Amino acid sequence: MPVKSKPVLLAAIVLAAAATGGCAKVRAHHGYIFDQDLANSVEPGVDNQESVRAVMGDPTFTSMFNKGSQSEWFYISRITRNLAYKRPKPIAETVMRIRFAPDGTVASVDKTGLDQVVNINPTDKKTPTLGRKKSFFEQLFGNIGTVTPGGVGGAGGGGAGGGGQ
Repeated sequence: MPVKSKPVLLAAIVLAAAATGGCAKVRAHHGYIFDQDLANSVEPGVDNQESVRAVMGDPTFTSMFNKGSQSEWFYISRITRNLAYKRPKPIAETVMRIRFAPDGTVASVDKTGLDQVVNINPTDKKTPTLGRKKSFFEQLFGNIGTVTPGGVGGAGGGGAGGGGQ
């Protein structure tokens, strides 16, 4: 091999290594970090809100409704994988819902995973509507001449219940 081609070969190898380095898979963890032993230790009828908070920590979020009668705490964890420019894909997800009875004791514990996640693939960037399809100019100029002047039977401010008096 000639001496001049070695630096070119070395530069090509370095350039190829730098280019493929951007294609490395990246794993990211979002949310609560689950310890299965601690999560399994929460028992309905035995634990209360204070003991759950002591074992599990603060929840990811709590229910907005039913604060007085029956509250719910959610612990959510998600692990995603991302390759270069592609959209991150979830590879693991755990949602733990702890429902409390009115007296503050644990009523039920539910766990779900990635099998409960529904992927939604929108077909277009348009929302279909019912009725007649109008062109741009029909939408722009369609109301010209159709608005009645105010007064008796019109949409103006006069008459009973109107605000123009």
